[in-house]
Amino acid sequence: MPMAIKYIKPVPAHAADELVALTYDQVQRDFGALVEPFTLHSPMPRLLAGVWMACRETLVVGHVRRDYKEAVATTISRINRCPYCVDAHTIMLYALDTRAAAAIERPETLSDPALRAIIEWAAALHPRNATTLQTPPFTAADAPEIIGTALIFHYINRMVSVLLDDTPLPLNNRWLRAPLKRVAGWMFAQATHRAKLPGSSLDLLPEAPLPSDLAWAASSPYVAGALARFAAVVDRFGEAVLPIEVRDLVRERLHDWDGSDPGLSRQWVKEAIRHLDARSQTAGHLALLTAFAPYQIGAGVVEAFAVHFPGEGQLLAALAWASLTTARSIVAERALATHMPAARQSE
Repeated sequence: MPMAIKYIKPVPAHAADELVALTYDQVQRDFGALVEPFTLHSPMPRLLAGVWMACRETLVVGHVRRDYKEAVATTISRINRCPYCVDAHTIMLYALDTRAAAAIERPETLSDPALRAIIEWAAALHPRNATTLQTPPFTAADAPEIIGTALIFHYINRMVSVLLDDTPLPLNNRWLRAPLKRVAGWMFAQATHRAKLPGSSLDLLPEAPLPSDLAWAASSPYVAGALARFAAVVDRFGEAVLPIEVRDLVRERLHDWDGSDPGLSRQWVKEAIRHLDARSQTAGHLALLTAFAPYQIGAGVVEAFAVHFPGEGQLLAALAWASLTTARSIVAERALATHMPAARQSE
């Protein structure tokens, strides 16, 4: 059944402009359905195109096995406490490999040691787990797709935690979850197994330079091209909406973050933003919670932000900037440090 998206009204397919319509067509064909983690971006067509191409060129296409990348997506989502994405990508695993889907919560039971190693690597890709990171269990040639999948799900998890409910399933009864996931997996099976050409999404947005923190993607022109375009769109929108002092504050906090959960108290947010003016405080409140505790964002935080930054476009821009900035910080400081040059080189 249709899922309600909070605070945002997605563009219906029948009312889509050219860019939204082109993107929707690709999502429907290559992903299998117009799912909410994409459509929630639709009020900003370039943001929609950017997140789709970033997800498509890392997770959906490429030479790395799709079930390996879906396992990364599911593991990252579990670390970030995003139950919607855990369910959604367990469903995709059911579409690909029922044994892997059934065992995803217990990697030690997997018969595929390579899949188990990738799950363990993804689980360590978080500041609080950084001491457990070891040499990545994939080659340098595989890195853009696998690290890129981790990056995009650190982003998507934050957006989904703010804007969607806890599950894409029509019922939230825990006894029915497993059979519902299997049924949903069958619905996506045809799309997941269909051959797809890498790079076909890149025409949706103009070319952009690859930021230095995403240099690990450079060996794949498709992943690099998609992430560069996505980052350029998010940065442009974020800079247009969020005051520079708010963006600097988020970056400063990310630099010093040890990965610990701030807990239910929001005193840390109040302390962090107290030196800002009233307008910037509402933006700082939203951006900091998006980065470190997106599950704490409710209607009150969104309404306070909207007083000074009205319209769903400004809300999307702020959420997207904080989410992607956090994802880039996590990946740059953890995945890249363990990948270059320690990862195994392609033969």
